[in-house]
Amino acid sequence: MMTIEFPKNKLLLRQRLGINEVFDTIRKKWIVLTPEEWVRQNWIQFLCIEKKYPASLIAVEKEIQLGELKKRCDLVIYSRNTLPWMIIECKEMEVILSQKTIEQILRYHISLPAEYLIITNGSYSIGFKKEKGQFFEIDLFPEFDN
Repeated sequence: MMTIEFPKNKLLLRQRLGINEVFDTIRKKWIVLTPEEWVRQNWIQFLCIEKKYPASLIAVEKEIQLGELKKRCDLVIYSRNTLPWMIIECKEMEVILSQKTIEQILRYHISLPAEYLIITNGSYSIGFKKEKGQFFEIDLFPEFDN
């Protein structure tokens, strides 16, 4: 299990027509603030502010094709040569990270093969690194140095 420290008070929030919204700095628009969106937006801040990942290499809700189904990856981080490098699957805080969550991100990996897979509910995060065709759990969040 990895420990993630989100930046303090970095989300831009507003209420519009009685609905709470958060500004997505990657998509450059206001989004309804659901519990899952809160986790996703805090991760974006963590990636950009704490880990210094280039915002230009982060995709939010990246659509992928799984057979006949269209799915969306919460966050995809690309390498500098624009290949998928990491997939992050966000769940709301009340969702327990389980085998089902791991299977979901592994399905995404079929369409978007990435070196790192991360599942998170904002409180807990589990990461995996692919080496020689196998996934190994990691304890530290990867630095972006590619």
